[in-house]
Amino acid sequence: MLLAEEEVSGTRLLIPAPSEIIWTALFLLIFALVFMKFILPRLNAVLEERAQKIEGGLRKAEEVQEEADRMRADTEQELAAARQEAAAIREKARQDGVRILEEAKARAEAENERILTAGQQQLLAERQTASAQLRGEVGSLASELASKIVGESLTDDERSSRVIDRFLADLESSQLASR
Repeated sequence: MLLAEEEVSGTRLLIPAPSEIIWTALFLLIFALVFMKFILPRLNAVLEERAQKIEGGLRKAEEVQEEADRMRADTEQELAAARQEAAAIREKARQDGVRILEEAKARAEAENERILTAGQQQLLAERQTASAQLRGEVGSLASELASKIVGESLTDDERSSRVIDRFLADLESSQLASR
């Protein structure tokens, strides 16, 4: 029988005494009440505060992301506007270049026309001067020739002038007829 008692005491080893179960249950109950009354609310408050901080951080991150998106959109709009402005400036510069080139051509043509007109006027003036000199020389030569042919001196200026004019008129009419 001794062996049986030892067996009972071996199984008793695994199962605690009823008084120990009551004291343990009472301690767990007190611990649970203290935990639920004091520790759990503080733990929940810390967890709630942490959750709010996380949510605030997420909201702030979303706001920063929205602001970055707005700034990117604004930058893209400004860049597009700058590109359009640059294109407009290039087009205006091209048009100004064409206009300046046309003005330069017009000025060159006007200057060319002015030089040509001045040259023609100068040529006409020189022709008239040469013609007058030639008339004078031809007149004096004709007067000398007529004096030699007639055998008398043609010192009378009026008569000499009429003879010279008639000779030159005949000379000009013969030149025009030969053309």
